[in-house]
Amino acid sequence: MAEPGGSPGEPPYLRIAAELTRRISERELLPGDKVPSTRQVAQEFAVAIATATKALDVLRAEGLVVTRPRSGTVVAPRRGIAKPTASLELTRERVLEEAVAIADTEGLEAVSMRAVAARCGVAPMSLYRFVESREELVTAMCDSAYERLTYEGDAEDGPWRARIEAIAAGLWRVHRAHPWLGQVHPLTRPLPLPNLMRLGDRILGALEPLGLPPVLQFDLHVLLYSHVVGLAANFEAEDEAMSETGISHEEWTDLRYTPAVDANVFERLPHFAKLFGYFGSLQNGYDMDLDHLFRLGLGLLLDGVEALAARHREDGA
Repeated sequence: MAEPGGSPGEPPYLRIAAELTRRISERELLPGDKVPSTRQVAQEFAVAIATATKALDVLRAEGLVVTRPRSGTVVAPRRGIAKPTASLELTRERVLEEAVAIADTEGLEAVSMRAVAARCGVAPMSLYRFVESREELVTAMCDSAYERLTYEGDAEDGPWRARIEAIAAGLWRVHRAHPWLGQVHPLTRPLPLPNLMRLGDRILGALEPLGLPPVLQFDLHVLLYSHVVGLAANFEAEDEAMSETGISHEEWTDLRYTPAVDANVFERLPHFAKLFGYFGSLQNGYDMDLDHLFRLGLGLLLDGVEALAARHREDGA
């Protein structure tokens, strides 16, 4: 157990905050370094989770730490960082690049004309030469992100399944890199983005050799796209939850879920008990891996498509 700094008469959370402040001021923790999680603080100082949370809240209130998507709680940048420069030519491509960078690091809600202008080192009105509104900016950001799609191993004369796997993997990489993409438009209201439509056309082309009825072919194209986008949307949801709470999903499970599931609960849930109960086969818990679920789900979908195509061939014979 570490001995927190501060005055002996102070509440424990203030003494812990003082010790963490000392580590930051003496550069034991540098700007951008991850701050100990609530669980780590609680273990190090032998205090309750609630006390650790209050200590980290003090650091946030004083601007010493910030919570960032995909990074967690980190030491805040020191003042005096160089301001953006306007020396680079302002182009539509640069505006979109800076807007995408904001969305990737801070979430889509942080994207505004003012924020993008600040990154470019220009006045907000300068952006209106390239986009007429924030809505147009976000739409253009999406198309710019989809333009970066790459399809490793997708040869147009290759087997249909290998082509779909390559296309899905490329789409997954883009949504992993830009989690905000999944919240821009619902599946029922797709945006007519040139690069997104080219993606859809590529999927339809890969499915074409199966000889399925047109509506079914298009249904499968929608399902494949939905599998990738729907699953990847959880990365953005987790980023937002971490920003709001300052704790990871593993810590959330330890704090909220695990204590609520006891022997009494398992008595009413026999199949859960077989997995997670005292004698269960998953006593050490279940670690959700979205990358693994993407691959597993895609494989199951393609197995189903293969079986469906075989049935149609038999019916047509």
